[in-house]
Amino acid sequence: MGYTYEQAGVSIAAGNALVRAIAPLAKATRRIGADAELGGFGGFFDLKAAGYDDPLLVAANDGVGTKLKLAIEHDRHDGVGIDLVAMCANDLIVQGAEPLFFLDYYACAKLDPAVAERVIAGIAAGCRIAGCALIGGETAEMPGMYAEGDYDLAGFCVGAVERADALTGNHVREGDAVLGLASSGVHSNGFSLVRRLAADKGWKLDRPALFDQDTLLIDALMAPTRIYVKQLLPLVRAGRIHALAHITGGGLLENIPRVLPEGLHAAIDADAWPQPRLMAFLQAQGGIEPGEMARTFNCGIGMAVVVGADDAGSIAADLDAFRIGAIEAGVKGCTVAGAVETWSAREPWSATHRG
Repeated sequence: MGYTYEQAGVSIAAGNALVRAIAPLAKATRRIGADAELGGFGGFFDLKAAGYDDPLLVAANDGVGTKLKLAIEHDRHDGVGIDLVAMCANDLIVQGAEPLFFLDYYACAKLDPAVAERVIAGIAAGCRIAGCALIGGETAEMPGMYAEGDYDLAGFCVGAVERADALTGNHVREGDAVLGLASSGVHSNGFSLVRRLAADKGWKLDRPALFDQDTLLIDALMAPTRIYVKQLLPLVRAGRIHALAHITGGGLLENIPRVLPEGLHAAIDADAWPQPRLMAFLQAQGGIEPGEMARTFNCGIGMAVVVGADDAGSIAADLDAFRIGAIEAGVKGCTVAGAVETWSAREPWSATHRG
């Protein structure tokens, strides 16, 4: 008898069944410019139909990182698709771009259609939250490349911004205010440290969290990344935002300088917002110094918003944001500082990143 693909570990039938199952999910993400039909070799998007006159296209790609290991180990597959979209879509809005369409890549050793459908349902949910269409993707079944039960995700998102509305950092001025939008948890960065702590400290992830008896620790850790697009896009288009920084790997310290021009420095006051109990738990469990927190986790701020000082009060109210700092003259970079007891410090502290 001759060899078959099925004998080698790849099920074409399972892949086809998955495409049929997720087609309605993708169709539910339809928006002007995209019909979200799956099954072709590529997806079309009509920029003119979407209402753009002089657009710049902006592209972003990302993954979910080792948060996926927790999802796999604890059967928490439903939110990681939202994480995947969030990591890409939030990176587009910081440039002023509206996310238009999304494509995903799902790779595994052997396709489990039930798990894959839960993951892709999360991707579709994230696309609806971000306002973009899920227009295609790739499911790769690769025996020998992944351990049994493991899978990996990558996401690709394209957005557009009218040339005049693009956020490049050129509008940031000395004296501008920095606002902070709350995060929904750890988001999708820092999980290698989280998992190391869980292993070393023997956390019981399936039990109520010490800081919240109504929530299992695993659910607190797996809370999907907040998507900020629809909240911020009207303010971007109204010209009221000078810059945005998505707080991902590198934390506040390393992400805010990425949107500043030379000669300007962000001074962030860690006393300006309450430290989330989850962040306090992680810090205490790891004996993590405040400065290390500021360059590892989002510390409760998922998006930094730079606005004119005169407009800061009304925008903060509109966004339900904290006023967390200001832009000063100085070497390009960011300083996060706190008082005694802020983030469990034994004395006043500050941490600075230049660049």
